[in-house]
Amino acid sequence: MASQLELQGLRGLTEKEAAGKLAAEGPNELPSTKRRSLFAMALEIGRQPMFLLLVGAGAIYLALGDLREAVMLLAFVFVVMGITFFQERKTERALEALRDLSSPRALVLREGQERRIAGREVVVGDIVVLAEGDRVPADAVLLSCVNLSVDESLLTGEPAPVRKAAWDGSASWSRPGGDDLPFVYSGTLVVGGQGLARVRATAMKTEIGRIGKALQTLEEEPSQLQKETGKWVRNLALLGISLSALAALLYGLTRGEWLSGLLAGIALAMAMLPEEFPVVLTVFLALGAWRISRRRVLTRRAAAVEALGAATVLCVDKTGTLTSNRMTVRKLYARGAFYDFAGSDRPLPEDFHELVEFAILASRREPFDPMESALKRLGAHHLNGTEHLHEDWLLVQEYPLSQKLLSLAQVWRRPGGGEFVIAAKGAPEAIADLCHLDSAELERLARPIEAMADDGLRILAVARATFMRENLPGEQHDFDFKFLGLAGFADPLRPAVPEAIRDCASAEIRVVMITGDYPGTARNIALQMGLAGGEECITGAELDRMDDVELKRRVQAVNLFARVVPEQKLRLV
Repeated sequence: MASQLELQGLRGLTEKEAAGKLAAEGPNELPSTKRRSLFAMALEIGRQPMFLLLVGAGAIYLALGDLREAVMLLAFVFVVMGITFFQERKTERALEALRDLSSPRALVLREGQERRIAGREVVVGDIVVLAEGDRVPADAVLLSCVNLSVDESLLTGEPAPVRKAAWDGSASWSRPGGDDLPFVYSGTLVVGGQGLARVRATAMKTEIGRIGKALQTLEEEPSQLQKETGKWVRNLALLGISLSALAALLYGLTRGEWLSGLLAGIALAMAMLPEEFPVVLTVFLALGAWRISRRRVLTRRAAAVEALGAATVLCVDKTGTLTSNRMTVRKLYARGAFYDFAGSDRPLPEDFHELVEFAILASRREPFDPMESALKRLGAHHLNGTEHLHEDWLLVQEYPLSQKLLSLAQVWRRPGGGEFVIAAKGAPEAIADLCHLDSAELERLARPIEAMADDGLRILAVARATFMRENLPGEQHDFDFKFLGLAGFADPLRPAVPEAIRDCASAEIRVVMITGDYPGTARNIALQMGLAGGEECITGAELDRMDDVELKRRVQAVNLFARVVPEQKLRLV
């Protein structure tokens, strides 16, 4: 793998150096909260006022000799504790599995040799070898790369992969987001190309570590129900004890039977305790947590179900929450006409077949890039059984994308030989340059590009060429390309979202979208889902300029926030 990249003078750390750094810096993993034991979880559950009330009532019944009532109450306690414990333990196991994403296995150069090591063993100074399908193990600076693109939606919320470039020796470190940055970030996914990167930060010093550090500052507060029931139990207990003592005192003073008076006081206190009330509430909370877990919603504390039910404002992310986090071809433009796939499943018109055919030929056979995968799915659905799919063609050469020319081309040859067929795709301006479009053609092309951009689409242009000579040229510009059209990609809205937004509106729940994606894309999704007030948008840069007073005033009226980083999301919520 590394032999395909520039390795001059790169040997990486020695094993001794790596071991020393690992001992000094600690493992490359995000710290997790200490795993609670069975006893600790049972103690936390049992300290809640509802459980204390039930346990106290059961103990009194047991002391009075009413075994049946005591066993019934204590049985309720253990059943509810069992349900709550099972749900919380299941959630903790799921969260532990999610944390493993931040420490994947990594291929590094050590003493000039490639070694596959655990992600937690990566240290600052390691040279990491990145390839399609790898999860980046740490924040790093790119020393060299070929066609490298990375999915950074984990950090930015932008579903489309971003293009990477090698470090020029002068660029300073920056946050994720945008094309041609010479940096890769822990936890992100390589979707295309290859790269060599030198690690500059691990564990809590990475960008994803900053998010984890910000989350650690949050303090868990008891829910409103827990506060109210705690207050209610305390007041009821004080009242019961006071009346019990008063009854016992009066009974003893008037009749002289102090033991009978004590028993009468206890009986009075027990009559005041509504044992069924805490049983019903705790059972409903535990069952509520179990029910929403069946809809793939994790609940670390059963009491959070009550807080969810009392919510009046719902803050949601866009990518993967409102949208499917799966790029699809939304719109095509060819021969002066558009074809919109939204709400349409009719056969693809013949005028667009060549465009899709050559877009697929300009992609990998087994794509990992989400836009190339979308093109392959489109071809399998609409071109299956036609002459426009070429599984038997031979890939002869690839012209990679570069910063100077934002397009890539693949050269194919038919099984019988003959002329070469070249397919190219890339940024519209790059493909227009390859096709040598004149000013009038560029002006005509600008209108559909602007229309697709207004819809929040990511746009690729496609071109084709043929070549007769046996010796292929060194550059894409040496081919005579013909412009075929445009393909617009989008991360589609989940079908159930508009109805869910209407349900929230009818329940008087305000919905706020907070995303790291671009404002234009966010507005388009807000329009599709029917978000109230989706026209006005505040960006992360604007948030940084606001003090807390102004922010508190603005968030009362604005329901859309874009280009927001995770720390800003915490500030908003």
